[in-house]
Amino acid sequence: MLRPELVRRKLQLIAQDLELLLRFEGEPLEDLVADDLRVAALERVLERMVMRAIDVNEHLISALATGEGRTTRLSYHDTFLMLADLGVCPRDHAERIARSAGLRNILVHDYNDVDHRIVHGAVRDLLVDYRDYAEHVERFLGGLDGAGRDGD
Repeated sequence: MLRPELVRRKLQLIAQDLELLLRFEGEPLEDLVADDLRVAALERVLERMVMRAIDVNEHLISALATGEGRTTRLSYHDTFLMLADLGVCPRDHAERIARSAGLRNILVHDYNDVDHRIVHGAVRDLLVDYRDYAEHVERFLGGLDGAGRDGD
């Protein structure tokens, strides 16, 4: 059963993460890496934002997918791609934002060897990609609301 209120709450939390992420936009790499606490904060915001989107993806897939897409355990990367199959977002956006799942994996599993240049370089792209993501998901939900499927 699709729970739009759950999805919208996650989108609200992603929006809050984007506000935090804005604080890092344009910050020189040298300034960022000079402050271990800021690096840790940036990594945590990114990890949290990606996981919230994956939660949304998995919820939408569970509620809307049929057949193999619903019964197969998808990688985090593939959950973004499945959104395009479900009509939630365009394929090019799904392919672009799916890369953030790899960044999340690096942050979670290789935290001692994280290349700060990659994390720093991802900020600007993720600001755009996750704003677009939220808009696509909200537009999709709005279409369901208009079709009388809200809460089905």
